[in-house]
Amino acid sequence: MDREPISKASVVLLKAVQLACEPSEDAATSLTSDLMSVLIDPQQIQGELKSSLGSKVGRVRVTGSLDRRLVFIERRDGRWVVADLANLPHISRAWPAWTHEHITLDDPLAAVSLAQLTEEAVHRLSRPRVLLAALYHPEYFPLPRFPLGISDVARAARSQLLGTVSLVDMQLGIELRGLIERVTSEQPDILGISVTFGQHDLLVELLDAVHSLPDPPTIIAGGSLTVRNEALLLQRFPDLLIARGGGEATIEALLQHWHGDMDKQQIPGLGFNGAGRGGALTIGRRRTPKPITRDASSDILPELDLLPATLQHHGVAQLETSRGCTNYCSFCPRGHKGIWSGSEAKQLPWILAEISNVFDRHPETARVLYLVDEEFIGRGEEAVQRALEVAGAVHDAGFKWESSCRVDQVVRTDRAEDWHVERAEMWRGLLDRGLRRMLFGVESGVDSILERFNKETTGDQNALAIRTLSALGVPTRFTYITFDHLMTLEELKATYAFQGRTDLLLRPQPQLSVKEIVQGVRDEQFVATHSSARALHTGISYMLVSMECLIGAAYTRRVEQAGLAGQARPSMGRVDAKFADWRIGVASHWAQLWVDRNFALDYTLKSQEKILDGTPRAVVRETRSVLKDASYTVLGSLIDAIDEQPTEPSQGTEAALSESVEQILDREMTILRDSMGEALRQVAAVLPAQHRRTLLTQHERWASATTWDLINTADPCGT
Repeated sequence: MDREPISKASVVLLKAVQLACEPSEDAATSLTSDLMSVLIDPQQIQGELKSSLGSKVGRVRVTGSLDRRLVFIERRDGRWVVADLANLPHISRAWPAWTHEHITLDDPLAAVSLAQLTEEAVHRLSRPRVLLAALYHPEYFPLPRFPLGISDVARAARSQLLGTVSLVDMQLGIELRGLIERVTSEQPDILGISVTFGQHDLLVELLDAVHSLPDPPTIIAGGSLTVRNEALLLQRFPDLLIARGGGEATIEALLQHWHGDMDKQQIPGLGFNGAGRGGALTIGRRRTPKPITRDASSDILPELDLLPATLQHHGVAQLETSRGCTNYCSFCPRGHKGIWSGSEAKQLPWILAEISNVFDRHPETARVLYLVDEEFIGRGEEAVQRALEVAGAVHDAGFKWESSCRVDQVVRTDRAEDWHVERAEMWRGLLDRGLRRMLFGVESGVDSILERFNKETTGDQNALAIRTLSALGVPTRFTYITFDHLMTLEELKATYAFQGRTDLLLRPQPQLSVKEIVQGVRDEQFVATHSSARALHTGISYMLVSMECLIGAAYTRRVEQAGLAGQARPSMGRVDAKFADWRIGVASHWAQLWVDRNFALDYTLKSQEKILDGTPRAVVRETRSVLKDASYTVLGSLIDAIDEQPTEPSQGTEAALSESVEQILDREMTILRDSMGEALRQVAAVLPAQHRRTLLTQHERWASATTWDLINTADPCGT
């Protein structure tokens, strides 16, 4: 492993320490080896320097983003040493405007220079104290994922060289009480909170506790949930700020506002109570500046403070190479996500090197990165070349990788054979560059449903894409919305039939040219010859998913127009709704209960599949198929039960159907306990000890459950 970026930083830091101390003092020998080998957390660097150097120097400040970390050390003579740990000349940095009058470098062409700092500069390097927190329900999601949301925001904040930024993630062992205690003891000036579905209860409890402090911080909340329940939150917490987009531009401006450099109304993407100006959008009595989408071609990379702890907790490493999507599915509110924008491959090597350095300390974890792009390939004439270059950069850093994209990156009805051959070559090229699996949002195989979802795909197109990918040997998983409020029974039966098709997942054909595969998947004889005999449902990531009527979505408006909308639940970012066919509504309700009862165990298996490799990963993946098979059996039984009921409900029919369905689920759960128990005994035999303990703990909880309860984990764009 090439550690050159780390070695350069160490050399620069040693040089800075030597320049900061008296010539007779050998201060460098007191620096810890851990500090010199992993320079990830600026607060750790600052603390170690203070502890190691003691009275040999004055004040110490560490700031700047990971790729351009900046160390300030005050000498006894009152001058400062300023060191760029990237070993790049200071003049090459895009210094924030505030520094021009307050930091004077002796040698801007050097990476380490003496400098004069005003007291205002020292103040700005010290304040505000920012604490960024990610919430978490461990009972629903047992294994952590690297918190990109707060890590991206931390990078943007540190790039301003204003104040200090610390991160805390409840996934890594801290409970809500501990988080509240940390806020109380550290007294941050700004508290940023990342919130997603199912975490409203945690958010409210945290906000109540923090607002009760004698001198509460400025609080800004962001994430997919806060965007949808902004009005509810601002009504209950009038001083709360809401980040309505990715958050980077908002936090950058908020830090400037804290120092009086800009008015609150000028902060982009900020929701708040009170008067606004400068192109504000009026929503009820509130005025909020128009959301801003950060250009992914600029910078959407994270700080890595929490990556070591995430891997220590057997979590999943995540990264983004693009943001936004190329389409507007009707069920997905797009306002806070923006149009597609992708970064270039040349931006990735340095962050991949840093991530690789962390992985080197965790050899038991498979070297896999999850590129959580909504749409990995993107759009434009350079899309294929960019995708191959990004994949190449990840592969060259020693990682396998997974991501997500749309089906129309494989098959398009408006393109000729040459286009499909080029795309097939691209998919083989991605496999050669470390692609381990790709998620596709198929969502349905029924044309009328796809049109309602505005997927801009067809059932035949989806079928051809699935055939093409499987024949090319691309490992896939698919998302599929089984129930939606406007569907008919005929559509549900067609959905069941599509999920059960065995002519879609073909055996890999590495001996064939891509052109032969492109032509072959359109030939039924070819398909019959090379079928894997596996039903499509075995490749669906989560079975029995129901549509969520999310606030602001086009699909939700159609439900409202049909007179099916019920009570709005801003705390969950959605609207309750009835089903056009009452029988499907009963089936959907019980299907969600089935999903939620099995969710924690399935999520554990899914997460372990992400961090394992070889035989253990294959066995875990096969174990998930046990649950998929059971879920497909449940779907068929639900349709049979529906068929026995009249289309128009009468007194007692809904209760009767519900009772019948509950009996079906109880029966299937009894069968599933036995089959899953046997499968887990097999998988436990090949798992490393720490993963075996986690899985068996979750299995014990799952097997001992006796009730059907909702946990509200659904997210239509979730991966």
